[in-house]
Amino acid sequence: MTLAARALAQLATWPDLNQAVPSCGLGQAVSSSQGEIAHFHSERDVDLRLTTHAIRHFAKNLKRTGAIRIVPGSQWVTLRLDAASDVDLLLTLVSVALQAQQSWPDPADRPVFGCNDQRGAGFVSADTSGML
Repeated sequence: MTLAARALAQLATWPDLNQAVPSCGLGQAVSSSQGEIAHFHSERDVDLRLTTHAIRHFAKNLKRTGAIRIVPGSQWVTLRLDAASDVDLLLTLVSVALQAQQSWPDPADRPVFGCNDQRGAGFVSADTSGML
């Protein structure tokens, strides 16, 4: 079982979440009554909607980990699942996202743009074959 499959299986048991078809049309998603929370785009990449306020609030801590990519202006962060600890981080951040949607919702007049995958902002593997 991949790390993404393990995380999705755990999130599917949460009472506030439902499995859904992602609005971007790629992979699998989970959503709450407030909207989409996470898109699982591959066996390793997950986009998580934290809200703009939550990202600003936690940006310093989020940037400290190499597992998270923040895209300026996006309400989503991208997580790379490389280890079991990254799944634990994802589960913690999904809890933060659920709270953020209730406590710090993005303004109703601000459209929810697509996840980071639609922005081409996922993790890109660099070709290091020619480097020493």
